[in-house]
Amino acid sequence: MSSRETDTPDLQLPSGFRFAGVHSGLKETANDVAMIVCDAPSTAAGVYTQNLVRAASIDWNRQITPCSVIRGVVINSGNANACTGLQGKHDNRQMASTAAESLGCDAEQVLVLSTGVIGHRLAMDCVCPGIQRAVSQAGPEPQDFLAAADGIMTTDRFRKTGSQTVSIGRSSGTITGMAKGAGMIGPNMATLLAVIVTDWYLSPQTADQVLRNAVNASFNCISVEGHTSTNDAVVLLSSSSGTPVREIDQVSQFQDALTETCIGLARQIPSDGEGASHAIEIRVRGTMTDSDADLIARTVANSALVKTAFTGADPNWGRIVSAAGYSGIEFQLDKTSLKLNGHPVFESGQPTPFNAIEVSKDLKLNFDSKIDLCVGSGPGQATHWTSDLTVDYVRLNSEYTT
Repeated sequence: MSSRETDTPDLQLPSGFRFAGVHSGLKETANDVAMIVCDAPSTAAGVYTQNLVRAASIDWNRQITPCSVIRGVVINSGNANACTGLQGKHDNRQMASTAAESLGCDAEQVLVLSTGVIGHRLAMDCVCPGIQRAVSQAGPEPQDFLAAADGIMTTDRFRKTGSQTVSIGRSSGTITGMAKGAGMIGPNMATLLAVIVTDWYLSPQTADQVLRNAVNASFNCISVEGHTSTNDAVVLLSSSSGTPVREIDQVSQFQDALTETCIGLARQIPSDGEGASHAIEIRVRGTMTDSDADLIARTVANSALVKTAFTGADPNWGRIVSAAGYSGIEFQLDKTSLKLNGHPVFESGQPTPFNAIEVSKDLKLNFDSKIDLCVGSGPGQATHWTSDLTVDYVRLNSEYTT
């Protein structure tokens, strides 16, 4: 699937879940309340922001997951319900209680996700009726899922979804996810919001472990401007009626499929970076360890000078090499080489002749751009994804609340 496609043409949905997205009035016209209903108590695991300033929903979910009793996830967009004190915690519980009453379960069986502007009270007179309508309208069809995916967006230009059927042994099941994110992307565990559902059955402990592994290889490897949000959350729901995943080889196969799904979702986020004119893939290899490569890639991805070079289609490779140099990872410059969109621009610590006009044209014409950086002969490698930094990004974020 292209990084700029907005829908998954062959979207498959796992059994045991229903979805809805409605307009409650938090936003002017678009869907702003989404509901994911579990037909039976289901396994849930979550990975949440490490920001010390966090939304009420994060503390609520952390106390509940991992577990095997979840009946639903309620999501609102347009308001983060962060930095709202005791009233924000009360409003978060009321969201869970409203959904639970409609589902016939306890409030602690409902997870809550919020996204939007920080520091504003939720309009509960809009949210609660919206939750009730979402539960009543929830359905198992692709259009229901897409309505929910619309309901979690804020500054996103397009919805972000992914789906695949997974065969393990003689059984098969589905992994499907939705995500949102375009700004405040510099995750230290996840990114903004993502919910992944599967009809493979996982124990809470297994769900927690495979989700953390998948997040580390996907949502933890993207950035837009390096800002970790107050509301970051990735949630995995596993239907209790699905085929169990228990044996080590089964868990390994499921892990690979989940990670692939998460990478697909995560890559769509910097592609939709606010004002982005380039999505940039950064591959680093040759370090002693993967974690060393990860830190170099992360440092390059967060460099404003690297980002603006891509905005201007400027093959200014010195910015990339120097960013690697201040990452804190030791490497030998005379063993370092760099390619931009496949064009060699720096080899074995020396500049190599290249046609700057040709490389610049290549960067300008290709939304998807690649940095390939080799810093030695070690086995370590890592990949990160980011977006460039444009005037539109500054405009969008300078006018966000006014």
